[in-house]
Amino acid sequence: MTYSQVVQSAEARPLSKYVWPALLVVSVLAAYFPTLLTLIDGPWQTEQEGHGPLIMAASLWWVWQSRARLKAVEVSPAPIAGWAILLCGLMLMYLARIEQGLVTIEMASLLPVIVGCILLTAGWPTLRILAFPIGFLIFAVPMPDWLVDAATVPLKVFISNMVTKVLYAAGFPVAQNGVMIMIGSYQLLVKDACSGMNSIFALSAIGVFYAYAFRWEEKLRSVLLLLAIIPITILANFVRVFTLVLIAYYGGPDLLEGIVHDMTGIGLFIVAVVLMFMFDAVLGLAFGLVSRLRRRSVPETHPHTA
Repeated sequence: MTYSQVVQSAEARPLSKYVWPALLVVSVLAAYFPTLLTLIDGPWQTEQEGHGPLIMAASLWWVWQSRARLKAVEVSPAPIAGWAILLCGLMLMYLARIEQGLVTIEMASLLPVIVGCILLTAGWPTLRILAFPIGFLIFAVPMPDWLVDAATVPLKVFISNMVTKVLYAAGFPVAQNGVMIMIGSYQLLVKDACSGMNSIFALSAIGVFYAYAFRWEEKLRSVLLLLAIIPITILANFVRVFTLVLIAYYGGPDLLEGIVHDMTGIGLFIVAVVLMFMFDAVLGLAFGLVSRLRRRSVPETHPHTA
């Protein structure tokens, strides 16, 4: 073998190892392109699932942040597990396409497909590094309508009840019938958007990402922060409905249409995010105080001199 042949062989080997992963990436993109179009034309147009593209962008950003660890990890493909998980994911996608309208299952099938592809090309060590960005994609999966409806109605009734009680205690002429609030001469219907479900989905995603990225070493603090997301969202949504009812009482229900309603929705989310970070700051102070008290309670030991 001549020197030029040796050089050509050495140059070809690094290129050839990228062919199989590149084919898998292209195949997955081609297979899920119709799913992406369905999401763009459907769920991602709604307030409830509009955060989907941001979730995917955040996952890709986290993969990019992990590039140094990915370069250092040992490549050890696991073909048996890879093929099994990949075929399960493809079967889910196929069944969802046959039934039609099952975009939740169709999008969810992307997760095992990605896992299977990673196991086929790189193995378990690489999958462990990418476990979070892959799992984080679950927030990009549209929630099934039956689940959203089951949670939305009780939340609307609860928030309507609390707003009515507070306004009645403050002396306003207010009454309630389910999700209908009667104040003065006006009747206001608490819509699905005012239930807080939209904010719960988005704020949960932000909370999980924040806890993993910045609070992962403090497990208890992370768990408490995530558990606080639902009550924080409900509190912020209570403020929104309370504000809308007062606007209708003093300015008429016509003011609630259009930009005012949308602005209160944006304000609700900002308030919820601020409350979440404030709660995290309180947790930080509390854990810091506990740590200082523990250090003070430990008796100081002095070495004995001979």
